[in-house]
Amino acid sequence: MKKIMFVCTGNTCRSPMAEILARNEIMKASLNIEVASRGISVYFSSGASEYARKAMKEYGLNLDTHQSKQIELKDIKDVDLILTMTNHHKQYLHMNFPEFKDKIFTLKEFVEESGDVSDPFGGQLEEYRSCAENLHNLIQKLILKIGHNM
Repeated sequence: MKKIMFVCTGNTCRSPMAEILARNEIMKASLNIEVASRGISVYFSSGASEYARKAMKEYGLNLDTHQSKQIELKDIKDVDLILTMTNHHKQYLHMNFPEFKDKIFTLKEFVEESGDVSDPFGGQLEEYRSCAENLHNLIQKLILKIGHNM
């Protein structure tokens, strides 16, 4: 089974939304791929943000049991592909885990788009909805790409 990990800063907004959206799309496509998410700056475990949970409920998905986790070497060794939300996250991972550069990309880069996935942290529900819509579109492109290659 192939494994994909989504990475953001605190693992409370973007990466958990990407994880649950991807899990849902993978299930619909009947692909044999496992997904997870982590953060690069998780100092203590916490749940997904309130608005991330609300935005995912609008997709019929539940983030209520999510607990944030710091990315570690064992996580990186255990996955086939790491997709970050920003170029900063990618550069952080390249700097700290240079031997794994070949499997670390930004999500947008991997689906042949440019830029970063904007962080809704601290914003209102509408910003989380916008982020969720962006992630949903990117995940659909991801599934089309990996469905042929994984």
